[in-house]
Amino acid sequence: MSGIYRELAPVHDTTAIALTVLEPEGHTRGGIVVLHESREFTEPLLELMRALADDGWTVLAPDLFHRPVNGSVDECVFGEDLFADFDACFEWLTRHGVFRDCIGVLGFDSAGTAAALVATNRRVGAAVSVAARGIETPISPQASTLLAAAPAFQAPWLGLFGEDDPLTPPDQVDRLREAAARADVATLVVTYPGLHHRPDHPGFDPAALEDVSVLDAQTRIYEWFDSHLR
Repeated sequence: MSGIYRELAPVHDTTAIALTVLEPEGHTRGGIVVLHESREFTEPLLELMRALADDGWTVLAPDLFHRPVNGSVDECVFGEDLFADFDACFEWLTRHGVFRDCIGVLGFDSAGTAAALVATNRRVGAAVSVAARGIETPISPQASTLLAAAPAFQAPWLGLFGEDDPLTPPDQVDRLREAAARADVATLVVTYPGLHHRPDHPGFDPAALEDVSVLDAQTRIYEWFDSHLR
């Protein structure tokens, strides 16, 4: 089935996670799990997911906020819950014919941190984090700092950051670059002026695709998956 639709995938704790699925026309090259911190899809994020599907990938976006805690829902998902939810996506893709080494993970903001941590705990084909927080200070009691986690990357990792993002100061990004370089896999950390490299942001204007940093960021995402999901 091509196009966009919803699915449920079982999680090992006997719950199920809702998935938004976008499939390419024709044969799929592999799968990309898109982690996102919003409970609703912004149009820019959907456009990016459509572009990835148009490029030949099956795209899964899981609803990470499906576990009520004390009558409410967590603001972010880390630790074993994150890995269980990712495993459910991974298994869904393999059941649908995607090879294990052709599965990648992409995340933004706190979900960018989640994507990086998945890449230190699961042997996925490739990972991309955009504006990942928690470089020096954990953003959750269940999350490691990126500085501590980076040397343990098990999958090629690309990190994209804005120089003017107060949550990811340039000096911390520089230390993260050095820590990631100690991993046994390929890593690349890229910084851009301002914040306009983020195609998932609610304020993102598609006209900004004329901006060099936006074009470069999107191109790097596509090329990173092209290079490593084989």
